[in-house]
Amino acid sequence: MKVMKNNNWPLAKTATIAILTALAFLGTLLIRIPIPVSTGYFNIGDIFVMVAGLWLGSRAGLIVGFLGPALADFIGFPQFILATAITKGFEGFIVGFIGGGTNEKSITKKVVAVTVGAITIVIGYFIFEVYIYPWLGTFVPFFAVTDLSAAIAELTPNAMQGLISAVVAISIWKAISGFNLEKNTNTENQLEN
Repeated sequence: MKVMKNNNWPLAKTATIAILTALAFLGTLLIRIPIPVSTGYFNIGDIFVMVAGLWLGSRAGLIVGFLGPALADFIGFPQFILATAITKGFEGFIVGFIGGGTNEKSITKKVVAVTVGAITIVIGYFIFEVYIYPWLGTFVPFFAVTDLSAAIAELTPNAMQGLISAVVAISIWKAISGFNLEKNTNTENQLEN
């Protein structure tokens, strides 16, 4: 007797999310270009956050964005874990929500999605650096690492990081968009009793 199991999250998708999370971690950890007027840095981890959202949807984008870059901040920049997890998690979610998933083929939606993702990086970090971290720093000195002048100085590097990530993510998506991890290409969803 065959029993069909409804599995909307196949093993291949889980493995791909794990790989993209690792790539986002490595892209954030290994490519760190310091921004001299602040305690921040330029990195390429957002490429993989955006790819996850574009290719696999909002849930995958959220997971990759929340985990990969934030874990990289744990090594050397732990004060930014909170800002990174929330900003990059939302970035991945919104990219996936607007233009993500294997069934969405519209290049216009994909471009809009990564553009909104890039804007999310800029606005998210600006809000954390101008409002949230200074406020948290009044209670916990660990968070007193930034102010308005540093946040303004990071606008251009964060915008460049978002723009570069968006362009590269669209290019990667175009190269891999034919791979549909939602399809059941083997008997992964079938169980025999």
